[in-house]
Amino acid sequence: MSSVLVLNATYEPLNVVSVRRAIILLLKDKAEILEAANQYIRSENLSLPVPLVIRLVYYVRVPRRLNIPLTRRTVMIRDNYTCQYCGARPSKANLTIDHVIPKVRGGKTTWDNVVCACKACNLRKGSRTPEEAGMRLLSKPGRPEYLALVVFSRASNCEAWRKYLPRMPKERQRARAG
Repeated sequence: MSSVLVLNATYEPLNVVSVRRAIILLLKDKAEILEAANQYIRSENLSLPVPLVIRLVYYVRVPRRLNIPLTRRTVMIRDNYTCQYCGARPSKANLTIDHVIPKVRGGKTTWDNVVCACKACNLRKGSRTPEEAGMRLLSKPGRPEYLALVVFSRASNCEAWRKYLPRMPKERQRARAG
């Protein structure tokens, strides 16, 4: 594992850092270990378990409204690389960005109007609205929250992280199960 989840003093996910950076925060007494691997990092005078999750000792104020750029990558991260019509999780190469209200009908490229879609669903929808195509969105598109974007952009499948990360909405849980 080369990444460590950093939590604020209030246990909110803040960031994902390297093990090296996490060790520095621990050695400076700026953080404490909450979850650790079975491996150790040893030096002449010290032995520390490899951290998986650390918590900052002091609260760090995080701006709630950051200007997150609207790009293909950030839309895919927001939608968890999942087609918002059928719930499939194809490879990145087989995912497209779909305008809910098509551009040919005056739809704008905004956070509230773009979603991830697999190529098949995007082709099936075409230049129609989801209602006209008989398709339903799994979740309503919108501007992502800063914390969720940072954590999910580099989140690994580390089991120790799951209890600290925000839960997905019920619709997305059902889509992933199906």
